[in-house]
Amino acid sequence: MAFSIKKASTFADGLDHPECLAAHPDGSWFAGGELGQIYQISPDGKRVTEVGHTGGFTLGIAVSPGGKWLAVCDLRKQAVFRFEIASRTLTELTRGGDVPFDIPNHLAFTREGDLFVTDSGGFRQVTGRIYRFNSAGTGGVWHCGPFNFANGIAIGPDAKSVYVCCTWLPGVERVEIRADGTAGKRTVFARFPKALPDGLCFDARGNLYASCYAPARIYKVTPDRKVSVFVDDWEAHTLSNPTNIAFGGRNFDELYAANLGRWHLTRMAIKTKGLPLASHPAHRST
Repeated sequence: MAFSIKKASTFADGLDHPECLAAHPDGSWFAGGELGQIYQISPDGKRVTEVGHTGGFTLGIAVSPGGKWLAVCDLRKQAVFRFEIASRTLTELTRGGDVPFDIPNHLAFTREGDLFVTDSGGFRQVTGRIYRFNSAGTGGVWHCGPFNFANGIAIGPDAKSVYVCCTWLPGVERVEIRADGTAGKRTVFARFPKALPDGLCFDARGNLYASCYAPARIYKVTPDRKVSVFVDDWEAHTLSNPTNIAFGGRNFDELYAANLGRWHLTRMAIKTKGLPLASHPAHRST
């Protein structure tokens, strides 16, 4: 059953066109801005504090296992940064290694601490790649693609595959993670005609959610690849160019979205638990 946009609400306001968001295990949130801001947001959404600044354009953010630091993609700097939460210290983690980034867009940690990063490649050029690094920034291209504008990325529920939004496909591709950690079989998992998918996340039941920059919509894809519209905002106000999405909230059963087209994060109490990320403790699905 689809979720009504009328049940969605503004969670936090006053951000500078946020493209990304990430839930910390302590209940707080982190998000970015188009001038390189790194925001920390209280669990109730009432306090938005700029805690860091890359000097560029913040894209994807991910919380490390243990929750001590953030990995932050920056469009203009063409780099991934490491942001220490306690000290608010920002250092460059990697520019891609032997093959420099074009557009480091989004990222996802494994529970072992490795980091997958998408590189979108050139605009309207099929040149996207996926990288993999350790916590020190050592690594490089994991899958050379080419992907049609690789965007949001998520590790699958079984931790044996990664899923990547390919905005101009438009759809989602799945890449197997072999036992030795290398990239395996690549398949198209879902297609969304006349849409521009951007962000991804899973619920605890294995359903995949894909947010679209346009139209203002989130799709749901079941484990058997059945595609449906989960929520749609034809006015594009509550959801406005939604980019990254993530589960959070006290019971981890609320879906949140960053809105690049406006200044707020959206909260949707969907009452379905999310799949815990590498920074979150596991929980039982309901």
